[in-house]
Amino acid sequence: MLQRTTGIVLHAVKYTDTSLIVQVYTEFTGRASFMVPIPRSRKANVKSVLFQPLAIVELEADFRSRNDIYRVKNAKSFTPFSSIPYNPYKSSIALFLAEFLYRAVREEAENKPLFAYLQHSICWLDACQGNFANFHLVFLMRLSRFLGLYPNLENYQTGDYFDLQNACFISSRPQLHSYYILPDEASRLAALMRMNYDTMRFFKMNRSERMRCLNIINEYYRLHLPDFPALKSLDILRELYD
Repeated sequence: MLQRTTGIVLHAVKYTDTSLIVQVYTEFTGRASFMVPIPRSRKANVKSVLFQPLAIVELEADFRSRNDIYRVKNAKSFTPFSSIPYNPYKSSIALFLAEFLYRAVREEAENKPLFAYLQHSICWLDACQGNFANFHLVFLMRLSRFLGLYPNLENYQTGDYFDLQNACFISSRPQLHSYYILPDEASRLAALMRMNYDTMRFFKMNRSERMRCLNIINEYYRLHLPDFPALKSLDILRELYD
């Protein structure tokens, strides 16, 4: 049965000489795998160049319930990008976040609030003219809400530690494990949790502070998501901001 859906590209890999397997987070079915033909002519209904990291696409596919991989019949760009593919900082952020989502978001069920958040965030990044250096940090912290991992900020006090394992701020150093951050870094994390895309430009961090926050967030996810691996694109992002 052919159906249309909007989706966000997370990962693509060549399967054969004539096809790709693409992981897409869709509006109506959550995460799904699609077989995409590699076009041999300019008139092909599906163009593989569409399936770049975080691309927002509209797919027409055969959604038969017995299939684990759906065959794409037609595909087109749903929201053409104006800057992400052409800005090295934005494209590196997109590559990193696509890999992060590919590893972190596993659900194969409809989650329209999560899809709306992803779509809005990607469009914001593409449209913004500047002051997006903290974008990926804010994106990941807000993503944790949708995955049920958002830290408890209610009782935060200046001078608290942050317990990574138990996802909370505490007044003294944990005694039973070593997964925590010191008060100076905990205060930066607390500030980050209060940011949104419109206000993040008012929070100043240098490159080393920004990378330290990213490493903490990455470690936090690794503690709370089973089999969350080291991300290859994280090294690319480190090099870009060095």
